[in-house]
Amino acid sequence: QVQLVESGGGLVQAGDSLRLSCAASGRTFSSSVMGWFRQAPGKEREFVAAVGKNSINTAYVESVEGRFTISRDDAKNTVYLQMNSLKPEDTAVYYCAARGGTWYSISAWNSANFATWGQGTQVTVSS
Repeated sequence: QVQLVESGGGLVQAGDSLRLSCAASGRTFSSSVMGWFRQAPGKEREFVAAVGKNSINTAYVESVEGRFTISRDDAKNTVYLQMNSLKPEDTAVYYCAARGGTWYSISAWNSANFATWGQGTQVTVSS
């Protein structure tokens, strides 16, 4: 079982960058599909990005394509989300998530398909 702790959130201005980190404990990290989700006030939790085993596969929601980059360092049991050109609409609590199984076993990029979650880190982007 993987346990997840996010960090790196904060208050920034539009156009700035932030890097979120998610430190994982547990022996299954390297074989897990890792994802980032976000939830804004009054909205449902939204998929942001995912990275598969050995970083071979990545996926992004269209609204962050070209601005966000997900990566993982299996030696450090850590997954990152580099966020550039931040916009006010990126304001949300960002959650790290993990799931077992292969990349191609995932039927849809939604929260129901991820079993393990961190506590979240707040990202606020002012205009």
